[in-house]
Amino acid sequence: MTYLILFLEFFKTGLFSIGGGLATVPFLREIGEKHGWFSTENLADMIAVGESTPGPIGVNVATYAGYNAAGLLGAIIATLSLVLPSVIIICIVAKCLVKFKNSFVVESAMYGLRSSTVGLIGSAIFGILIMSLFGGATPSFNTISIPASILFILVIVITAVFKKVHPIAVIALGAVAGIVLKL
Repeated sequence: MTYLILFLEFFKTGLFSIGGGLATVPFLREIGEKHGWFSTENLADMIAVGESTPGPIGVNVATYAGYNAAGLLGAIIATLSLVLPSVIIICIVAKCLVKFKNSFVVESAMYGLRSSTVGLIGSAIFGILIMSLFGGATPSFNTISIPASILFILVIVITAVFKKVHPIAVIALGAVAGIVLKL
């Protein structure tokens, strides 16, 4: 039964999380709360690992979450079910795109999808920010993490001032700082 639930939840996530990996975060948060497979803090860790490892973050996090829920087979099911809607949709769109590429309706739908995708990603970023700086899903200025806040500001300044800083250097800096500061 767990495998079927994993399939359905991650298929739904893959179907509706338009915009890539970070757009899956609201769905993943809901899955964790609904099924208890992982906590909000685990989700923050999964996102950090998913962002730090090669491959799409949504796939990495689905694999990790599936493994947490039901072992190796759970990881495989979660990953494949997350990707399956994209494969189906890409095949359908490829067939239809040539025919409808100049359609006002299709162009308008894409405009709306881009806007809603930015909103989903913004929501995910805000949620990750709250988890990182305040140590939980609900913000409380009594529990703000000073080292995490300093690291957050430092990364923003470094990436704003030194425009050509490679993302790997930023990830390495975060990992080293986390080990040194025991975040």
